[in-house]
Amino acid sequence: MHDDDLTAVDRPERRSRALIGLLVVVGLEFAALVVVTVVLIVELIVAPASSLASGIALTVLSAVAALWLGALLNGLWKGRAWVRSGIIVWQVLQGAIAIGAFQGVFRVPAIGWVLLIPALLGITLVLSRSVTVALARPVE
Repeated sequence: MHDDDLTAVDRPERRSRALIGLLVVVGLEFAALVVVTVVLIVELIVAPASSLASGIALTVLSAVAALWLGALLNGLWKGRAWVRSGIIVWQVLQGAIAIGAFQGVFRVPAIGWVLLIPALLGITLVLSRSVTVALARPVE
């Protein structure tokens, strides 16, 4: 079958710039979370935490979050409608962590900005018209 023979339904759609940008943002967040999880695993083995239970719990939570973000990235790549809510939840959680990095005794504003800027960008992109249209379920 030639490409000219494809019907409009069979032709793959081009991804919008906003959708590509959202894929990049979520992909970078996923990669960063995988790196954080690996670092936590190595630290747990090399230099055990003062509370082993807390160290293991933090590592497990980080791994679960990485798996969840990986599932969101996969769903976004495939154009699944359900990813919008998960991406919004992730960006809000990341924004909350960023706000916490700006406050308190152990504040590190640089970390706060590194977390807040992609979170705001991700929310903006996932709510953009082109991403909403691309991820909309077809009406039957």
